[in-house]
Amino acid sequence: MLEAIIAHEQVELVFQPIIEASSGRFTGAEALVRCAAARNAEALFVRAHAASLGERLSRMIQRKVLRNASVWEGPLKGLGISMNLLPADISRPNYERWLLEEIEATGIDPARITLEITESALLQDRDAVAARLATLRDAGLRIAVDDFGTGYASLNYLTSLPLDMLKIDRGLVTNIVERERDRIVVRRLTSLAHELGLKVVVEGVESAAQLALLNEWGCDFYQGFFGSVPLEHDALTRFA
Repeated sequence: MLEAIIAHEQVELVFQPIIEASSGRFTGAEALVRCAAARNAEALFVRAHAASLGERLSRMIQRKVLRNASVWEGPLKGLGISMNLLPADISRPNYERWLLEEIEATGIDPARITLEITESALLQDRDAVAARLATLRDAGLRIAVDDFGTGYASLNYLTSLPLDMLKIDRGLVTNIVERERDRIVVRRLTSLAHELGLKVVVEGVESAAQLALLNEWGCDFYQGFFGSVPLEHDALTRFA
């Protein structure tokens, strides 16, 4: 079944809007995967890795994201697109060359693309990962650390890797209205990121009260149900 899913690209893409916190302006979207054969993307990749198909699945999805975004028209034309990389992706030799060839083949402007990597990807060979990210960034792509705060994050990542953006995980945001300690952490992370020249995206925003605090602290962008649920292409066009 997995072979067929990959061969026939039997996955659906939905897009989580990325919204400018201060203005409410729709600035980009994160591509997410849905598949009828699995309850979520994580479960799909677990099955794929068990069958030694993880790389093929990942590359098929990334290729599909690039193709889709490259032909967006109307209000979506030129919109930024973010896509998630697995730790195994960025750890593979010559991955950056493959991705740049795919980008060239679709004709999409590299400046529209943000690659989201998790902390676990940064636990691989640090020097090799940094070199691959630097090559991609030099080609015009932007690099974001996703889900920051969910693992054993090292602040050294923020100074030693070629990064453009920090995405603060929803787990740190859930209780910022009620808990002073949570507010301190998110506020200080935002300040630190800005001092390092990084943009800040906050995930999991679900209320006006949360957004008001994030605006007060200068967060750049947000995602979450308060702004929009993940949308299929036609709904994303209407949202824009």
